[in-house]
Amino acid sequence: MIKKTILNNGIRVITERIPYASSVSIGIWVANGSRHERRESNGVAHFIEHLLFKGTERRSSLDIAREIDSVGGVLNAFTSREYVCYYAKVLDKFLPKAVDLLTDIFLHSTFDPEEIEKERRVVLQEINMMEDTPDDLIHDLFHQHFWKGHPLGMSILGDAESVTGLTRDAIIAYKEQMYRSDDVIVTAAGNLTHDKLTALLEEYLHCVPSGNGRTESAPPVYERRIELVEKDLEQIHVCLGLKGVQQSHPQRYDAFIMNAILGGSMSSRLFQEVREKSGLAYSVYSYIASHADAGSLVVYAGASPENQAELLEIMLREIGRFKREPVPAEQLDGAREQLKGNLLLSLESSDNRMSRLAKNEIYFGTPLPLSEIMEGFDRVTAESIQTLAVDILDNSALTLVMLGRIGTPSFKASDINV
Repeated sequence: MIKKTILNNGIRVITERIPYASSVSIGIWVANGSRHERRESNGVAHFIEHLLFKGTERRSSLDIAREIDSVGGVLNAFTSREYVCYYAKVLDKFLPKAVDLLTDIFLHSTFDPEEIEKERRVVLQEINMMEDTPDDLIHDLFHQHFWKGHPLGMSILGDAESVTGLTRDAIIAYKEQMYRSDDVIVTAAGNLTHDKLTALLEEYLHCVPSGNGRTESAPPVYERRIELVEKDLEQIHVCLGLKGVQQSHPQRYDAFIMNAILGGSMSSRLFQEVREKSGLAYSVYSYIASHADAGSLVVYAGASPENQAELLEIMLREIGRFKREPVPAEQLDGAREQLKGNLLLSLESSDNRMSRLAKNEIYFGTPLPLSEIMEGFDRVTAESIQTLAVDILDNSALTLVMLGRIGTPSFKASDINV
């Protein structure tokens, strides 16, 4: 059963009781991410995510690590373009301890100057590591170009210049401005009692200031871009993307199924054509990146430089097929059942259920019943997929980013069309 309570200061608490579970996952979510930063302080949300684990008024960073380890639990965090999450997963009997620990780091981190400088070096190494990992770097480059000139295009990590320039005062000011009650959501799933957890959170979180500190950006404008980035690599890494769907798009289920058919698994069209039949790439896949007001459908592959033209030809052909021909019934039914099965299997994990509660609240303002999601998948037809494809697979919004030893391209930019 899912329950929701709004604390006195406006923080939303949403829980799902799973009486047969032995664990509880709890997360404190802040509905602000890298798209809500200023360009000169890009990376500050991610930097704060790191710093909250570096010590509080009551605990050192070692104390924090030992305390969660002593109960066999998990304590971690992540930052995205539209939210940050701090979460813990513990045995149900240790939920009060997890709440005390999570709220302590969330509210009472000291931002010790020495720890800031040490963690700054860690974040700069994380940025360097991505630069040295081309199959990660290509996706960051793609989003920078796809959303060029818009806050969605800013790196979640920031860059060396912006992270180096973040002062302690700027970090604290950002947290004070953005970590306000209207954008704070606590979700938990597992063997718990909603009223007991709500009472605990009311006690701990009553001091979170009310209000909303973020400034919303206008939706992005889609444009056509082709970017070839030379780098001394053995492979070329390719990201090809077009318009996708926002989180609440009425045809989002069509998009999910289209993506599954295109490159979402080993049986997908791209995997079979690029890897199994042509042997052009070890890694090839597609994904949907959906945000509150926009989205992208992205195809990735890594291949030898001499195969760039053949690889692009297959990518473009397989994407364009959705506009030109209906999906065969067998492929549609297979993708539908694949996604429904993946969803049902994910619900066996308390942390996946906890995350699902938060994302539904952020993007829909309410829990989405499982039956409604299943019905959404069941409503998808070959005709509805083709209608969506004609709408979103627009060559005027196509972005191609290639990274590696490209040399003189073996293709014409004017031929890059789906």
